[in-house]
Amino acid sequence: MVTRTRFDESDCPVARSVDAIGDWWSLLIVRDAFDGSRRFGEFQRSLGVAKNILTARLRTLVAGGVLESVPASDGSAYREYVLTPKGQALFPVIVALRQWGEQHFFAPGEPHSQLVDRRQGHRLRSLEVLSEDGRRLNPDDTTVHKISTR
Repeated sequence: MVTRTRFDESDCPVARSVDAIGDWWSLLIVRDAFDGSRRFGEFQRSLGVAKNILTARLRTLVAGGVLESVPASDGSAYREYVLTPKGQALFPVIVALRQWGEQHFFAPGEPHSQLVDRRQGHRLRSLEVLSEDGRRLNPDDTTVHKISTR
């Protein structure tokens, strides 16, 4: 079996993030949690993923503090999975992936799901990366500063 490379001690925030939620099942589980899924069966039906894979991904997300396993809200013996504050902070990541996918993987007019403002019923504006003073930035406007640990 191939050993998975870990990035949980990397000095790169992107690498550490990918280590925590970088496989597609984990991101889709988080997406479904934002869409209201809470129970194992709901995730399984939505994703069509094998139960052993779903179990492993849910455990990893709970261990990583992205989801929390709580008693079922209806008082039954079941457990539910809810987003923690750390998991809720992934909302802009999911929105960015959705908007990138809409822009690059659908033909004009091709039907797809849409994320809308619950109160207004309108689609969201495109996310933008802004400087501290509010200027819109593109990749050429930024640089990564490596911080020495010495």
